[in-house]
Amino acid sequence: MQQPNDPQPHWLDHPANVKRLYRGFLVVLALTVLAELLVHLHPHFEVDALFGFNAWFGFLACLAMIVVAKGLALVLKRPDTYYDDKHDE
Repeated sequence: MQQPNDPQPHWLDHPANVKRLYRGFLVVLALTVLAELLVHLHPHFEVDALFGFNAWFGFLACLAMIVVAKGLALVLKRPDTYYDDKHDE
């Protein structure tokens, strides 16, 4: 984030740089999945032998963590006025 007295903005403040970074991450992800073609795998289970299994497993695990966190937020969330001083009224 840019400070008021900084002469130069941060490189992530430019949307073009963020887009380049995002595309770079996608290229690295695709290359790591394609590298599986060059590596001899030693799967412990049948499902481990599927192409791109580790990428799909990681994606689905991350998705599950997000869904669980959203569900916990619904259960544990407090009202916006929870920390307001009750004696002010």
